Amino acid sequence: MKILVTGVSGQVGWELTRSLSVLGEVIAADRTMLDLSNPATLRERLIQIRPDVVVNAAAYTAVDKAEGDEPLATTVNSEAVGELAKSARDVGALFVHYSTDYVFDGTKLGPYLETDTPCPINAYGRSKLKGEIATKEAGGDWLVLRTTWVYTDRGANFLRTMLRLAGSREELRVVGDQFGAPTWARSIADGTAHIVAAAQAERRAGAFQSQLLHMTARGSTSWHGFADAIIARARHLQPEVGFPVKRVVAIETSEYPLPAPRPANSLLSNDALHARFGIQLPVWDVGMQLCLDNLLAISR
Repeated sequence: MKILVTGVSGQVGWELTRSLSVLGEVIAADRTMLDLSNPATLRERLIQIRPDVVVNAAAYTAVDKAEGDEPLATTVNSEAVGELAKSARDVGALFVHYSTDYVFDGTKLGPYLETDTPCPINAYGRSKLKGEIATKEAGGDWLVLRTTWVYTDRGANFLRTMLRLAGSREELRVVGDQFGAPTWARSIADGTAHIVAAAQAERRAGAFQSQLLHMTARGSTSWHGFADAIIARARHLQPEVGFPVKRVVAIETSEYPLPAPRPANSLLSNDALHARFGIQLPVWDVGMQLCLDNLLAISR
């Protein structure tokens, strides 16, 4: 099986190159190979490669920057996605694409279902919703996987930011009225590998159906709760470091204004994913502990 993975320098893309390698040949495409800011170039590349599966982990993810740069966000997260989906269809490949909780406004009480009507409240969410629509309109065999609050042990993300700040400040003020499920990129990648293997078996049996699914860690917390757990685990793993932070204070969203509004509720139900593919990602704090174990073991 030949699997093309886009966005391999990103959080999920980096992990996918490892997780998918057990299924076949992984072609790791960074921006120099597939530039999603130039959708017109994508079809020719896919026809040259002729993959069996395309997993699109590339995206415009600068949520706040997108407020002033929505045309580029839409090009990358929608127009390019449509071109990839159509090209995958034309070469007979399964197309797997990631989306986000930000397609919802966060006003629902309880986890969002795949059947709930999207209502994005920022430019990034609008661009990702358009990408979902473009995937569906392309036809062919596709899966859209919505996830949320992604982090890993490399690059710039919330977990690494909290570790850095905990090492330099006595007090951290973190939003406590937004709720979601922090999801380790490696869990997403491992789950994707399972899904791809099962989906390809369905395709060979003529039983595949395209579907939008939610795939997040289980459980829920706030950004404040996530930060508290990160620091507690780091102290447990590295008691000799002596993190100077003494307090992690919960604040309201209004006390930390950002260019892009965020949903208050980012929880997504994973029931449909479990029903179809029989998988559940780890509870959010288990994934966080595993990620920190890996990160801090490497840094010693």
